[in-house]
Amino acid sequence: MEIFGSIIIFIGVLIVLILVHEWGHYIVAKLTGMRVDEFGIGFPPKIFSFTRGETEYTLNALPIGGFVRIYGEDPTTLTKHDLDKDRAFGARPTWAQALVLIAGVVMNALLAWVLLTAVLMIGSPTQVSEAEAGPGAELLIGSVLPDSPAAEAIPAGATVLAATTAEAQLATLTPSALSDFVAEQGSVPIAVTYQLGDDTTTSTVTPVIGLIAEDPDRAALGVQLLLVEDVSLPFLSAVGEGFARSVELTGAIIVGVYSLIVGSFTGGADLSQVAGPIGIVSYVGDAAAVGVSALLFFMAVISLNLAVINLLPIPALDGGRLIFVAIEAVIRRPIKAIWAARINMVGFAFLLLLMLVIAVSDITKMF
Repeated sequence: MEIFGSIIIFIGVLIVLILVHEWGHYIVAKLTGMRVDEFGIGFPPKIFSFTRGETEYTLNALPIGGFVRIYGEDPTTLTKHDLDKDRAFGARPTWAQALVLIAGVVMNALLAWVLLTAVLMIGSPTQVSEAEAGPGAELLIGSVLPDSPAAEAIPAGATVLAATTAEAQLATLTPSALSDFVAEQGSVPIAVTYQLGDDTTTSTVTPVIGLIAEDPDRAALGVQLLLVEDVSLPFLSAVGEGFARSVELTGAIIVGVYSLIVGSFTGGADLSQVAGPIGIVSYVGDAAAVGVSALLFFMAVISLNLAVINLLPIPALDGGRLIFVAIEAVIRRPIKAIWAARINMVGFAFLLLLMLVIAVSDITKMF
């Protein structure tokens, strides 16, 4: 039942992201005088459709994408007797074609900015100093040192609820208070109660001396402690910070995609860090379980990923089609339809192969 709920949430997220992306293509095509024949969510077979004006709006059975069918994108469908040929994609100015192709990417980037702004206004977990912390701050285990007393007892990401010995109890849940408490106990076992997800656990850990290089005589558990609090920003601050985080995330995604592509040719690609639709289903479910902010943040990350990937110069993607438009602008004539079709077929085959490899990686990680 849990996986079914994750699938439903994933499909809902995917439809929203596709709607936004395709609406970008759709509205700019309309504004630049092109005829839009179909706006489709999912891929055929068709489930439901209606026509308004000159455009057919369709809902299709395979919820793994979407499309806007602009008249004349496939030049082989045009005839010299067609009365609407001036409204064909290829008949419009080069700048209009480029704007239509890049509009989907721009909309995904704008959506990510809006979502991140919303997350910052709702409130998101943020690391704070002890001086800044309010009554709602939580003490988290940021990381655990390998081969330390805590390595097998306390997981990273856990929220510390209490720390006690037979004769003492931690009074304040702050990094400095817990660190001092552990140091004072020396080699006395400490019962640490923590929460991870919905589970609350108590583990007994015995501090050891020598883990801290700067203070080798101090007893420690081997954990990095963080103080985290839900911090919300006012609207204007959230808008500015949301933009900054969008730019930061986009840069990280570009670096990651570049590393993956280079690694694919050198044999060093790390597919463990890549997730396709199968892997994303579980991540979406986890994010939804954490809360609205986590789900919106995850949607923003996926939206930025779609923007970056769609700009790759691969035939069948927006970036590849932009290359075609640029070439046609330079040579001042359309690329022969047969060559365009062949190149697009190669690009589409490459994308299918990549999706298959990532799907196999997702399934392997599941087991």
